[in-house]
Amino acid sequence: MSIDPNMNYDVAIVGAGMAGASIASEVAEHCSVIILEAEDQPGHHSTGRSAAFWTESYGGPKVQPLTTASFDFLNDPPSSFSETGFLTKRRAVNIARTGEAHLVQDFLAEFAGSGVTMIPWGLDEITANVPNLKPGWDQAVYEPKCCDIDVAGLHMAYLRAAKRKGVTLSCKSPVEKLEQAEGAWMITSGANIIRAGKIINAAGAWAGEVAKLAGAMPIDIQPMRRTMVQLSTNPPSTPDMPLVVALDGSFYFKPEAGGSYWLSPHDETPVDPCDAAPEEWDVAVAIDRFQSIMDVEIRSVTRKWAGLRSFAPDRLPVYGFDPVEPGFFWFAGQGGFGIQTAPAAAKLAKSIFLDREREASVRSIDAALYDPVRFAG
Repeated sequence: MSIDPNMNYDVAIVGAGMAGASIASEVAEHCSVIILEAEDQPGHHSTGRSAAFWTESYGGPKVQPLTTASFDFLNDPPSSFSETGFLTKRRAVNIARTGEAHLVQDFLAEFAGSGVTMIPWGLDEITANVPNLKPGWDQAVYEPKCCDIDVAGLHMAYLRAAKRKGVTLSCKSPVEKLEQAEGAWMITSGANIIRAGKIINAAGAWAGEVAKLAGAMPIDIQPMRRTMVQLSTNPPSTPDMPLVVALDGSFYFKPEAGGSYWLSPHDETPVDPCDAAPEEWDVAVAIDRFQSIMDVEIRSVTRKWAGLRSFAPDRLPVYGFDPVEPGFFWFAGQGGFGIQTAPAAAKLAKSIFLDREREASVRSIDAALYDPVRFAG
């Protein structure tokens, strides 16, 4: 087996989406890194199809510490990383129907003591902030800190930072075979064989397949299809309207530029890893649910798309070295919250991967929650 000396790295990261780009930026100061991306460009799948919001409750109370710890970096990043922040004020209203007070109570109880600002709202507050609301939605939990995220800007900033630190990005480079020889990984990708001391699995929906190639512990990282629809309505949306999330998990929507809405039926359809496309049934369900709450005329569906959100069995991310293959590091299973938790997740993973002291922003996070060893045995 002939190895090109120019293809010899300390670390090979599989996947150049937000996960791969962020962890590459963090570890590259301490080791040589190559990112192997199967697609023609980074961020083609989940990263490029995000609903693009940051809200502390999303993902549940065990994900919330990662989200909260990411806020300062996203809002006011170091000038060496970006000249501007990535967050724009949005606000969120988690809404419930008449007779669903238990959903409000359970939601508030779930985050009690977390430090997340949550304010119970009644009908007057809801109607003042969600115009054209139909009757029957009269209780909510308000999250004033919710923001929109410039996902593309954040992703590109991580890729730029990684490049400045010497990271090699290789697109059109699917990982086809993984073998170990002489204490290192031999990675076959097309005509190339890359030698790397360690592998970071940031392959998103393909994380389970990469783990199989490596002979790592079989963690069931399940891709779920999520549908998004952009609607033109009469009257149009107002730009200062909050993100609206159904507490029963049936939809969320928010206004977009030009007076349109971005809408999702909050679907989670298990699929094989793929280039996801929306199903017409899911689009119809999204529109029906939107019409159950908003008294507006839908003029047209201006855009529709789908992305993959990939979960471990317990719906928590997986960060850490594999118990079976110690040179194989998991950075996967980040569901729909991988964008809003990216800064804290990458910093936490760096400290584990390099066995270094944690930065202050992630020092209090319980990393054991995300350790792949929880699936052993």
